[in-house]
This record gives sequence, C-alpha cells and structure tokens, in this order.
Amino acid sequence: MEQFDIVRLKPLALHGYDVSFTNSSLWMAVALAGIAVFLIVGTASPKLIPGRWQAAVEYAYDFVRSMLDQNVGPEGRRYVPLVFSIFIFVLFCNLLGLIPWVGTFTPTSHIAVTLGLALLVFVTVVIVGFARHGLHFFSLFWPKGTNIVLGLFVALIEFVSFLSRPFTLAIRLFANMTAGHVLLKVFGTFVVTLGSFGALPYVFGILPLGVNIALCALEVLIAVVQAYVFALLTSIYLNDAVNLH
Repeated sequence: MEQFDIVRLKPLALHGYDVSFTNSSLWMAVALAGIAVFLIVGTASPKLIPGRWQAAVEYAYDFVRSMLDQNVGPEGRRYVPLVFSIFIFVLFCNLLGLIPWVGTFTPTSHIAVTLGLALLVFVTVVIVGFARHGLHFFSLFWPKGTNIVLGLFVALIEFVSFLSRPFTLAIRLFANMTAGHVLLKVFGTFVVTLGSFGALPYVFGILPLGVNIALCALEVLIAVVQAYVFALLTSIYLNDAVNLH
C-alpha cells in the first residue's frame, strides 16, 4: 500500500498548521498544468472546421453542457464552468495516476481530495438553493401531497440522505480509484513472482500479465466513468437546488 503514501516534498507550517507541499500536491499541480495545456492549445487558434485538439476540447465542453441541459434545463448553463472544471480535474487526476514508471500518484485515491471536491459541490448546492428559493428550499425534503405522519417520516429520510451526499460522492470516487490501483499492484506482483520460476517463467507469468493488461484497460475506462459519474451527480444535485422537485 506504499503507493498511497503521502510524502512531504517541502515541509511547511503556517500558524501551527501543516501546509507541506506533498506528492499529492505535486500531482494535482501537474494535473492543472496538463489541463491548461489541453485547453490553451485546443483554443489558441479556433477554426470553423476544428482540428483534433480543438475538437477534443469542444467535445468535452459540449458533453458537460448537454449533461446540464438534460438534468437541470436552461438554467443549468450558468453552472457549466463549475461542473466542467470538476469533471476535467477529476479526469486528469484519475488518468495521470495510471502512467507507469515515473512514480505517478493518484490524488483522487485519497478521501481528503475527493471529500474536498464533494464539499465544494454540496456547499454550492446549498447556497444556490437558499439564494433561489429562500426557506422554501426546505420543501425539497417534503414530497408534495404527503400527509403529516408519512411526511415527517419521509422528510427525515430525505434530510439524512441529503446530508450524506458529500460523503457518498467522495467515497465512491476514492474507493474505485484505490481498489483499482491495489488490483494492478497485486497482479503486477504475481507477474514477477510467478515469472521467476526457473525455466517456465512464461508459463506461470503469462496469465497474470494478461490479466494486468486487461486491468489497465479497465482502469482507464473506470477513470473516465468515475469522472463522468462525479459530474453527473453534481448536475443532479444542482437540479434539486434550481428546480426543487
């Protein structure tokens, strides 16, 4: 599990708080740099008929915009910058952690990072909900037409469910990233161990090697899907704040 260790690269303290620059900080900065290059190069010289890089940027943006249109409606357009930023950041962090041989680190395999993103979403939803609806925002927890007895029971369940959103959002991403990397390391160890058996390294090592290659492909897919799920759930939660029921 040493692949998930937080290593202080530059120890720093601020008013008694540990604000050290770590390997997690480094790879989040690398992710931001990669995003900047991706977006700046893709939009530096826009053309009516886009090239591959421009098309990739436009597709990613249109993907998020259409997701908000479907889940929130026309009001969702104003939240495209937020959801797009979260989507592209999670995607780059997920994918960078899969690059072999360069000591890469996956920031989204730590719940501190994913919970920070989830709390950003949660606080934004609460602020938008109260800004648009005032105290009527609490009607989100009371299904229309429900009698008082059943309504109190359902409202309690809905309220607890609402408060659990940042934790489920954070744990889903963190758990998927962690589990996938653990599997890759386990089967990678099998390749080395079983492949060292005398004159039959290919016989014993080929199966775990094949499994590891398949797992790498699966992890790339999971990295994309988890970024999509995070953005999708953000859109759904924003819909609650904008449109209530």
